[in-house]
Amino acid sequence: MTTIDTARLAGMFTAIADAISTDKDRLCALDGVIGDADHGIAMELGFSAARDAVTALDAGATEPSTLLNMAAKSFLNAVGASSGPLYATAFMRGAAAVKGKTALDEADAVAMLQAMAKGIQDRGKAEVGEKTMIDAWAPAAEAAGEALAAGKGLAVSLEAAADAARTGAEATKTMIAAKGRASRLGERSLGHMDPGAASAVTVIDAIRKSLAE
Repeated sequence: MTTIDTARLAGMFTAIADAISTDKDRLCALDGVIGDADHGIAMELGFSAARDAVTALDAGATEPSTLLNMAAKSFLNAVGASSGPLYATAFMRGAAAVKGKTALDEADAVAMLQAMAKGIQDRGKAEVGEKTMIDAWAPAAEAAGEALAAGKGLAVSLEAAADAARTGAEATKTMIAAKGRASRLGERSLGHMDPGAASAVTVIDAIRKSLAE
């Protein structure tokens, strides 16, 4: 049974920030086709700010929910673009899901991931099939929950989430954007992966590596 303390959660934000930094140029290139070519920059700013804020906390004296709320505030302060409120909401919902816990067990970790996905969906008012990051986040959350319910451990559950996110992001190539700036392109958005879905894969896979390995 995996137990995730506050220090491990802080490490998760370091892992995400590192992964996003590595992926920044690809994300900007994807965004350049159907957006403003700055998605990778915004995500790097947000996750770097969140990482710096949570690693400065005294992990031994901080509950996971406090850390997640700090990440939310820092991300939002750093990123004014659409991804700022979306990920801030994700972390606040994740914090609410684990409120009162001093450490997370496997079910808590999956509940946190599911709450993050639901927060993004609620804040963005997006549905699967509209070519947004929710096309990666929603199936990832569902897959993680199904795997855990089937008796799989956290590592397998998060691997299922990452696989589902990749499949969902790939599927956005066949969709016409219905939300955001990309929606103005109409059918010209076909054939291109949504940058928000692409970055969601990077985030979810970093969560998998940091919490399951």
